[in-house]
Amino acid sequence: MAERSTAVVAASAALLLLLLLSAPATADVAAAAANRYPPLASGLSFDFYKKTCPKAESIVRDFLASAVKQNVGLAAALIRLHFHDCFVQGCDASILLDSTPTEKSEQEAGPNLTLRPAAFKAINDLRARLDRACGGTVVSCADIVALAARDSVGIAGGPAYQVPLGRRDSLSPASQTAVFDALPAPTSNVTTLLRFLARINLDATDLVTLSGGHTVGIAHCSSFENRLFPTKDGTLNQWFARQLGLTCPAKGAVNTTVNDIRTPNTFDNKYYVDLLNREGLFTSDQDLFTDARTKPLVTKFAVDQQAFFEQFVYSYVKMGQIQVLTGSSKGQIRANCSARNPATAAGNDGDLLPWSVVETAVETGLVL
Repeated sequence: MAERSTAVVAASAALLLLLLLSAPATADVAAAAANRYPPLASGLSFDFYKKTCPKAESIVRDFLASAVKQNVGLAAALIRLHFHDCFVQGCDASILLDSTPTEKSEQEAGPNLTLRPAAFKAINDLRARLDRACGGTVVSCADIVALAARDSVGIAGGPAYQVPLGRRDSLSPASQTAVFDALPAPTSNVTTLLRFLARINLDATDLVTLSGGHTVGIAHCSSFENRLFPTKDGTLNQWFARQLGLTCPAKGAVNTTVNDIRTPNTFDNKYYVDLLNREGLFTSDQDLFTDARTKPLVTKFAVDQQAFFEQFVYSYVKMGQIQVLTGSSKGQIRANCSARNPATAAGNDGDLLPWSVVETAVETGLVL
């Protein structure tokens, strides 16, 4: 009788432990479902891999939970990678393509030189894990980037949300000129930033919200030295300016500092608190609080983290759908995220049709 009672107690304790361990995941799922989302682009869905690779999302999440423990900066690096992919030519994983004898990689363009190698390695590692679990190349590199960014936000303390999936990968990188034309410099003011974002259907609310991604990560002196030399920017908090001067004592210094001095590795609303205290790192950051068009939302987010989280989900998912390639007639699913799939004997890219009539004409030497 005593043995039976002990067994019952042990079983009850085990069940309770299981429930406690699963509670956060259950809460995350509920929170993600409750979010407000923008309209989904044609061809994307929240359950795109439900039948072809049902464990895809958990594989990405579990891998990153472990990887970020070993390298806390990886979360910020993956969030930034998603930004730089989507702003240039759309969310098509073109940022991952390496240079070839005939095409330069987007990674070689100035704005992308500081993207972290660890982020690219993580995407490649995920590619290999997903291929093993899915029984082949099923999940696109563009979707891997989107999932990795989503899970990085959550692991760093940000909101849980769903990612619409079904993107396909581009066949070519954007030109170096296109990269510069798509990514505004950190020295930009709000007027310039709004002009850039208008080209990809993003507005002032999206600008303030997506800038909140700077709540994690680091920056190089070259990105903000214009605020220190030859004279100090008058919008800089004097104490903060002195601290930056210690990190970057002269123009051309190669040191780095954190984007958010309060909680540099936590995804929260402290970035906006920084701006209220004139401790924004870039001109493009601090001008959000200076410009009357964006100041009210900065102030709101500084005092209401939940409002920031809710809008971040909407704006980030919206950004993640910029010019996506969907359907079997566009793009491809790269087996190697850093290289276009080899052409088959039939002249197509693996199981794919040509990306466009124009591309086919160029490759075959036709004149349109």
